[in-house]
Amino acid sequence: MNVDLITKDDLERFKKELLEEIRRCQLYPRKPGQETRVWLKSFEVRKLLGISAGTLQNLRINGTLPYNKIGGLMYYRYEDIQKLMDGVSNVK
Repeated sequence: MNVDLITKDDLERFKKELLEEIRRCQLYPRKPGQETRVWLKSFEVRKLLGISAGTLQNLRINGTLPYNKIGGLMYYRYEDIQKLMDGVSNVK
């Protein structure tokens, strides 16, 4: 039986590769002359990060991902999402 061990360095390398792949497959690829959207709705964030509604709620509750609520909708800054994907804790 052949067993492969995974180290922390292996996981860090995988994380970086995965985040780069996510960036390449962004939800809203920019066209020449088009600026990046500043605010995204919850469904757009879930699609961009590939997470469930419950996971997004947990990110809000524990303060990992700041948001603004307007009426019944929650909006997230694209910059904060980018920081989260870069692995920056305490995005505020």
